[in-house]
Amino acid sequence: MRILIAEDDVTSRLILENMLTKWGYDVVSATDGNDAWKKLQEEDAPKLAILDWMMPGMEGIEICRKIRENSNKEDQYTYVTLLTAKESKENIVTGMDAGADDYITKPFDMHELRVRVRAGQRIVQLQSELLEAKKKLEIQSRTDPLTGVLNRRAILSLIGNELSRAKRDNAHISISMLDLDHFKKINDTFGHLAGDAVLRESMNR
Repeated sequence: MRILIAEDDVTSRLILENMLTKWGYDVVSATDGNDAWKKLQEEDAPKLAILDWMMPGMEGIEICRKIRENSNKEDQYTYVTLLTAKESKENIVTGMDAGADDYITKPFDMHELRVRVRAGQRIVQLQSELLEAKKKLEIQSRTDPLTGVLNRRAILSLIGNELSRAKRDNAHISISMLDLDHFKKINDTFGHLAGDAVLRESMNR
């Protein structure tokens, strides 16, 4: 799993890099807030980030806010852990209100860090699995399980959208219906399994 570390202090950054690499993570490092934000905007950006609160350019808490403001898709969610020397309850609340998922105070304990990173990894993996299951359910709800083509509800919805678009743009649309001649004979002669195979083959052409 790829993890972004944003830490301007060289010593702290190297310690984090060495620890996470030793634990088997693929580490992406940023030396300031602006660099971190740029890396988080990349297409294959890490889904887990450890951000120092106080950094040049853009502070960690500001990055948290921008991540949540710009996260308009479920699959763009980034799990964020703030790293800071601020220990007061007020600061913890401020960090969480900004969109952080977790909070580690400096100097951090190696074992605590490892446990918290594992927790973040599990959450990211669970979210990925939930999104995959949601996509599969959405496909199942819109397609015919035998042929894989759009089902009646999806077709009617698509036609409704196209009719609205045509009316709005003062355009025309065409709808075609196809029928397989003598299909009943196939089922009666060769059985329904053969008929299913014919349907699937017809849809692939």
